Amino acid sequence: MFGNAPKPLWERWIPADDRNRIPLACRAMLVEETRPDGSVRRILAEAGIGVFFDPKLRDRFGVEEERHVLLDNLAALGLAASDIDVVVLSHLHFDHAGGLLTPFQEGGASGLVFDRATFVVGEEAWERATHPHARDRASFIPELHTLLEQSGRLEVVRGADAASLRSEALGPDYRFHVSEGHTPGLLLLEVPSEEGPIVFGGDLVPGRAWVHLPITMGYDRYPERLIEEKTALFDVLVARGGRLFFTHDPAIAMARVVRDEKGRFGAGEVWERPARLPV
Repeated sequence: MFGNAPKPLWERWIPADDRNRIPLACRAMLVEETRPDGSVRRILAEAGIGVFFDPKLRDRFGVEEERHVLLDNLAALGLAASDIDVVVLSHLHFDHAGGLLTPFQEGGASGLVFDRATFVVGEEAWERATHPHARDRASFIPELHTLLEQSGRLEVVRGADAASLRSEALGPDYRFHVSEGHTPGLLLLEVPSEEGPIVFGGDLVPGRAWVHLPITMGYDRYPERLIEEKTALFDVLVARGGRLFFTHDPAIAMARVVRDEKGRFGAGEVWERPARLPV
């Protein structure tokens, strides 16, 4: 998770257990949008890891929960999977898209838990999932892309560059940032807000520790390119008073990006659980 950073450095941020694992979240972001006619549209950025793993893989990755936590958290808000209108997927690695699937059952077939939602994914990320490279083939769920195609509710977003990317399901108020450093076509949703935009950081910036520019992951394809992409995004967020939503940080869900007097980027104001945050 920290690339070539030495353990004595990164353990100051997140201590490891006796198997050299660190606690990580697989956090999703829910946006509720009230329309002029009073109806509510619900947009979910990613779906977390879910409970699709068999017991052996659950133990390997330290997945502690036996229940579908995302669905439990939605239920706590009085919502069911059928209340979600759009699910935006930054990419299709299992820890970001596994929550789309029904829980593991020995000998049973997987299904999609969101039975009404349109699934939005970028063209490059979709191509990578359907034709994976040997380096990250194990990061994809083989049956997932078939289920998404068969649902009839898949939207593959296409465009020449980030500025031209728009989703028909989301509409013109939502834009994307695109990153290539972690995986091809990583699609980061930007939610407009009067308090500065909120960008779902995905695996470009998975948590507060990774706001430090040199910190990248061993999973990243091109660490140097990723650092350049972070720099460009942070410049935009500082100029616009923007915030980053963290999918993997175990303690902090969101932070405002700031720059200090030496020009270094960092996390300013933080939110542990930004529930019911008006945008």
